[in-house]
Amino acid sequence: MQKLAIQGGTTLHGEVRISGAKNAALPIMCAGLLTADELHLDNMPDLHDVATMRKLLVQMGVTAAVEPGAVTLCGAQVDKLEAPYDMVKTMRAAILVLGPLVARFGEARVSLPGGCAIGSRPVDLHIKGLQAMGAEIHIEHGYIHAQVPHGKGAKRLKGARIFFDLVSVTGTENLMMAAALADGVTVLENAAREPEVVDLAHCLIAMGAKIEGAGSDTIVITGVEKLHGARHRIMPDRIESGTFLVAAAAAGGDITLTDARADILENVLEKLQEAGATIHTAGNTINLKMNKRPQAVNVRTSPYPAFPTDMQAQFMALNCIAAGSAMVVETIFENRFMHVQELRRLGAQIDVEGNTAVIKGILQLEGATIMATDLRASACLVIAGLVAQGETVIDRIYHLDRGYEHIEAKLSALGANIRRIT
Repeated sequence: MQKLAIQGGTTLHGEVRISGAKNAALPIMCAGLLTADELHLDNMPDLHDVATMRKLLVQMGVTAAVEPGAVTLCGAQVDKLEAPYDMVKTMRAAILVLGPLVARFGEARVSLPGGCAIGSRPVDLHIKGLQAMGAEIHIEHGYIHAQVPHGKGAKRLKGARIFFDLVSVTGTENLMMAAALADGVTVLENAAREPEVVDLAHCLIAMGAKIEGAGSDTIVITGVEKLHGARHRIMPDRIESGTFLVAAAAAGGDITLTDARADILENVLEKLQEAGATIHTAGNTINLKMNKRPQAVNVRTSPYPAFPTDMQAQFMALNCIAAGSAMVVETIFENRFMHVQELRRLGAQIDVEGNTAVIKGILQLEGATIMATDLRASACLVIAGLVAQGETVIDRIYHLDRGYEHIEAKLSALGANIRRIT
């Protein structure tokens, strides 16, 4: 099993290129199931989850021609309308094949998902939405069976008005893809507003879909009979951007992100300025300078455009060595404080009650052997290792490889003393 060894105490300097967004790439790959034509995707990140999704699509009959940073998918030969448990258990995003399969082929069999152990992310929103569009759904032996009943004419879903009880990113994406090929107009209310939802909408529109309102809480999709091939560039990863910025704010230094987008990071940039960082943005670059100990900052997670849950752990690491005390409130996932125990092993002073953590900043963390529990917790532990005295060894870094492209190489290029060990 691979680990990361980090010798703390160096500041970060230089440029780092931001990869394509994992959370945009995965649903957009699933959009390849909606057409028999080729879908060419650029700026694809080299991640474990992306490879898993590609494997799943290939297993269904999609052809995937991979080049460095790009993939061309073709769904002309799809013949297996199933996402098996062994694929879905490692990656919850596999649920995103459900909407496209039912929309184009009239049926699907998808295992109930697994993924990070950060809380229950119910699929009932996906199921209720498809039922409202006319699909018949049964759950048996851990699989969702969805079918459009044979009526007169083609087996097509019907447009519907769907209200989400909870804001759900994958729910919004699944039903938006399903609605693209439905008969009639679908209105998604209380829809997720995340930039990754907007990126998926841009790709679907390039494929011939009729979608209005992506990025707002009401999305209107007018179904079309078929979609065609397209070329689309995956948006930059805002969470990777935020992670590198927090790392430099915690460790000190002067870094510039390239191929980044400041407009989708406003909440994170504000919090970093509050912590004492100087930030300049121009075009697709973001520069951060930090030459003092950070100030503690309070954080409360909420759906976009509020502060992202995927940046909560990284800011907790920053607060561990900041001046003052901070409160971190997690409102999205109930198990998302599993990194607290590991940070305490490095000497962090953190008290947790329910969904609130209170962090009292100390001058210095101490290196130790720690274990990653989920994707973003891994990033938080890397940041903690960068600022800890002595060596920190992080175990179970396969979580990290699911969502960060070559993180140790990128941090090394910025001057961090970090290496991967087997």
